[in-house]
Amino acid sequence: MSAPDFARHRLFVEPALSAAAILPLDRDQANYLLNVLRLRAGDTVLVFNGRDGEWLACLVPEGRKQASLEPVRQTKPQPPAPDLHYLFAPLKAARLDYMAQKAVEMGAGTLQPVLTRRTQVSRLNRERLRANAVEAAEQCGILSLPVIAPERPLEAALAELSPERLLVFCDEGMGQESPVAALAAREPAPLAVLIGPEGGFDEAERALIRARPNTLPVSLGPRILRADTAAVAALALVQAVLGDWPRG
Repeated sequence: MSAPDFARHRLFVEPALSAAAILPLDRDQANYLLNVLRLRAGDTVLVFNGRDGEWLACLVPEGRKQASLEPVRQTKPQPPAPDLHYLFAPLKAARLDYMAQKAVEMGAGTLQPVLTRRTQVSRLNRERLRANAVEAAEQCGILSLPVIAPERPLEAALAELSPERLLVFCDEGMGQESPVAALAAREPAPLAVLIGPEGGFDEAERALIRARPNTLPVSLGPRILRADTAAVAALALVQAVLGDWPRG
């Protein structure tokens, strides 16, 4: 895999990408390139749309407030979308923004909000979640945007997981058993990670989760983690042991 080109700015665009395309920029994108970055005609950026790989594109200003991009050549082909499902109880505002960004950076291919008895937020702004996913992808060289599913009650979200998908349940009631050993004992499989709300799952919810076949409860260590911190810890752990990180 080629190294990311961090010398150029990356921009998510909606239209299809090809050498014959003209990509009109919305007002915010044009302002960012022309007035914030102070790019000029012929300067290049990297663009992606989650479908057609990454492309080098030239800036074509159209006055002081408008511009378009002309794709020149593809710099990276489109990789397969990540198959890691991340199930989480929504948090408030900035902490949810952080969680969404970090989940995308850690390779989550589906973001599934789950409503529990102790969930802090019952209605989500999915456009805001998507904006955070786009921002993370732009900054980190990611080419696939995650699926952002509508919020589901816990029971429904569990029922929608395919039976062959291993659900890694981050269970605060597990004590200090080694999560690495528990994960390493499992065969590779499609993966899902479940993180609960602040205050954790209640006993009925824990019983419901544990009753699902192909569910692996794991500990995240001896310290109590905030839900957004637990997300990063759990996704890193799963990716390192069973996910798409290289393993020796």
